[in-house]
Amino acid sequence: MKPSIHKPILKAILQGLGIITGSEISSYRRAKHYRTNLIGFKGLAKDSFLIGFGIISAAFGLKGFLIPNHFIDGGATGISLLIATLTNVPVYLLILCINIPFIILGYVTLGKQFAIKTAIAITTLAICLATIQFPVVTNDNLLIAVFGGVFLGAGIGLAVRGGAVIDGTEVLAIYLSKKGGLTIGDIVVVINGLVFCSAAYFLSIEIAMYSMITYLAASKTLDFIVEGIDEYIGVTIVSSHCQEIRKMIIEIMGRGVTVYSGKKGYGKRGEAKEVDIIYTVITRLEINKLNAEISKITDTAFVVMTSVKETKGGMIKKKPFKE
Repeated sequence: MKPSIHKPILKAILQGLGIITGSEISSYRRAKHYRTNLIGFKGLAKDSFLIGFGIISAAFGLKGFLIPNHFIDGGATGISLLIATLTNVPVYLLILCINIPFIILGYVTLGKQFAIKTAIAITTLAICLATIQFPVVTNDNLLIAVFGGVFLGAGIGLAVRGGAVIDGTEVLAIYLSKKGGLTIGDIVVVINGLVFCSAAYFLSIEIAMYSMITYLAASKTLDFIVEGIDEYIGVTIVSSHCQEIRKMIIEIMGRGVTVYSGKKGYGKRGEAKEVDIIYTVITRLEINKLNAEISKITDTAFVVMTSVKETKGGMIKKKPFKE
């Protein structure tokens, strides 16, 4: 029997037994198709809003603070600003041209959808810089460095939340990290170090120092936008009082737990003993409370805490149960 006729035969058998009807199959498929399209539309609308708002924020940071005062930032944007200051080539053309290789790398490294979103975002940013006039907010160098970085970092962070980038440096860092032994952070530091050293040589040390403040403000704002106000902490607990701790986390902390079986080694010979291991995710504001509650149960629990960038589902983003 050919595999291609299995589904029609199964459908006919189920219909003959009265389990399903043709209209039920059709309704299910229509409902599933509608739900899939609805989820896709909502995701696209959300991403478009985040990217669009990020582009406006970045353009305001550039034209309202950095460009009029010849300040620069790190990454591809900083390279564009530096070249524009030295050659008088429009910044929007440089941002568009310099990011083209990064878009190609994004296609190779992160996929077609990411590359398309990034290309649209960078092109739109260039158009905004070319056509929209923003007022020059201040001439104070410190305010320019700080708030220019804040608006630019917020723009980049919102674009990242929307699934795109408007500065391709991190795409290059991801690509190089896969090819070599350096981390993404190491590569970004090297690239930005070269940019700021060039600014100190071609412009002035003072501008380079202010530009470093701009970069720090932008990077901190970007982290805040991408990671949010809550820093999630993954907690692994090994204890012989597993049941009491599990109950405490659910009832008092108001968080979900995962319990899995493991073995712990102890003593000079490293004897292995069966033990239940608890894993849960909390916010950093709940660390003290969790430690205090664990101490009420036992003072010998082995607790490991690690930073968690993002979570989805579960109870972590919901309001905890009341005590």
